Amino acid sequence: MSMSDPLGDLLTRIRNGQQAKLATITSPNSRLRRSVLDVLKNEGYIRGYNASDRELSIELKYSEGAAAIRTIKRVSTPGRRVYSNVKGLRMVHNGLGITILSTPHGVMSDHVARKENVGGEVLCEVF
Repeated sequence: MSMSDPLGDLLTRIRNGQQAKLATITSPNSRLRRSVLDVLKNEGYIRGYNASDRELSIELKYSEGAAAIRTIKRVSTPGRRVYSNVKGLRMVHNGLGITILSTPHGVMSDHVARKENVGGEVLCEVF
């Protein structure tokens, strides 16, 4: 069965895993998922991940029993794509959260996109 929204599936697996207080979760492997996980790791929202040929093993992060990710929300969906230029990027929780974008320069967080002065498709918001 083909999946219509693989990124939405990844975000839901992360959300459900942290709600169940799991140390690691698994997800099918793809280039987009690895790129989003790289951004989450660089920003400190997950401990890391290991990639095999078919599967990703994601290590979730907790601080004093509380999940590092409070909310993770899909913005652009397959039925409704959301694009933003660099000036139109809004701050998530007054700059405490991040927006993950897919740009011509790759997948990156909103503050990196502001530095590189590039916009793109708004994939998700994390706080």
